[in-house]
Amino acid sequence: MSKNKGKSMCIFSAKGGVGKTVTTINLAGVYEHLEKKVLIIDLDLSSGGVSIALNRPFDKNIYNFVDDYNNNRYKDFKNYVTKYDEYIDLLPSPKDPRQANKIDSKYIDILIQKAEANYDIVLIDTNHNLNEVNVVALDNVDYILFVLTNDPLDLKNMKSLISIFKDSNITNYKILLNNSRDPYKDYFSIFDIKNVIKANIDYTLSSNFYMKNIDTFIMNGEIITLQKKMPNTFNKEYSTYMNIALDTIDKNKKEIEEGETLEQI
Repeated sequence: MSKNKGKSMCIFSAKGGVGKTVTTINLAGVYEHLEKKVLIIDLDLSSGGVSIALNRPFDKNIYNFVDDYNNNRYKDFKNYVTKYDEYIDLLPSPKDPRQANKIDSKYIDILIQKAEANYDIVLIDTNHNLNEVNVVALDNVDYILFVLTNDPLDLKNMKSLISIFKDSNITNYKILLNNSRDPYKDYFSIFDIKNVIKANIDYTLSSNFYMKNIDTFIMNGEIITLQKKMPNTFNKEYSTYMNIALDTIDKNKKEIEEGETLEQI
């Protein structure tokens, strides 16, 4: 692992059910192919599913990190993560919603800093709410990946979200159009989508990546992008994930301190 600070990315959306968790996990698999040490942080505190999707039981979660740090019991970041394989670790969300409600947002930036110091890549899965915890995360990561679907409500919500970011002079985001989530929803062309959200589409996953047997991968805790046949069977989609990964590795962090942060809205 590089001695330099790792890169962090928050996977966010304007509505739920767009495929953020699957996108996050698949990106982790691509970074593994690039021999990068990856941490997945499940910041969907109310209904996180990363540990379930990866079929990994865990002893400690984000709450334990925050609680120990708050009470001067923190020693080593590795005490809180769960191992998936040689390259991928995860930091789950709490099972108990009472613990989730006790997580103070002021510790999220500390969590991200500790993660960046220990990993090449930090991927943060979230829910779609602009709550205090997510705002702090969005303000403290190097990159933001918006996941969008071809859905009228999603497009309208994304337009509002993009407007907030533009008004705040925050530009460290890119947009992934996930057509594999709902392959039969093709209401709008790319041109129409860009016109509605008033932003560019940086990456696209085609409807060909829709998998009827995706539940099998989840039950087995498998990452699709780590399957041997993936690069050949889904060449375009694998290339999309790879392009997202490569775009984060060689670029310097974009400074947003000169503009407003989301916390100031």
